[in-house]
Amino acid sequence: MSIVFLNDSYMPMEEAKISPMDRGFLFGDGIYEVIPSYDGQLVGFAPHIERMKNGMQEIGIKFDWSVDKWREVTEGLIEKNGRGNLGIYLHVSRGTDSKRFHAYPEDVAPTIFAFAFEIAAAPVADKAQAKGYKVSTTRDLRWERCHIKSTSLLGNVMHFQQGFEQGANETLLFNANNELTEASACNAYIVKDGVVVTPPLDNQILPGITRFMLLDILAKDGTIKVEERAITMDEVFSADEVWVTSSSKEVAAVVEVDGKPVGDGQVGDVWQAAQKLYSAGKHNY
Repeated sequence: MSIVFLNDSYMPMEEAKISPMDRGFLFGDGIYEVIPSYDGQLVGFAPHIERMKNGMQEIGIKFDWSVDKWREVTEGLIEKNGRGNLGIYLHVSRGTDSKRFHAYPEDVAPTIFAFAFEIAAAPVADKAQAKGYKVSTTRDLRWERCHIKSTSLLGNVMHFQQGFEQGANETLLFNANNELTEASACNAYIVKDGVVVTPPLDNQILPGITRFMLLDILAKDGTIKVEERAITMDEVFSADEVWVTSSSKEVAAVVEVDGKPVGDGQVGDVWQAAQKLYSAGKHNY
């Protein structure tokens, strides 16, 4: 994974350089996406790019590459880095200024950076093969604009590290009302009596692309009921199943929360049915 893209050119990673005055470096002033690809097949490409464009608009980065241009760069990275199972990281910072000043500078060209990295093979809808995740929980202490996929990820990183130090794979977050928001790097769900429940989108939650595709796929199939509503942490601890989703994890089954088993402590039947549907439909977006 040695060829990257920086400002209109492909190059070896060791040759990629940005100015220390780049606002992405100084302020985390940028937007990013991570798009999975399996043997050259991208998953959710169009909604990922749409979310990236929305993020840039939210923070006032003026950059107007077309979807086709983004696809050209993404597919170029896939070809130059050996196909296989790859995550494609796309990053747009506001660019390099001549001084450090908080206000957005005028007439600064954005910095465009992208690279490919190896990811695990796509999950298989088989309980016997599925990895059961262990998660911890904590109060959500991040900022109140979590719907923007900003490169300013320190709050998320600190929450992830908190769980990591406890031997957990993820950290579920809850707000001041003791309601589930999301995880440090994933969207979150519970299953109770066969019904999948996930928090509704608002400023506390990133509009995950896997979340969008999963809910759309389940709604079109109709065999698994889905609700979007507030979820208390008491409901999390009494759930039959708990899931987290992300572009690299797809639908991941959680078997333990704060050291306590979820349901019977095994990967659940509803997860298996949902993952099977997701696997069949994920290349349609």
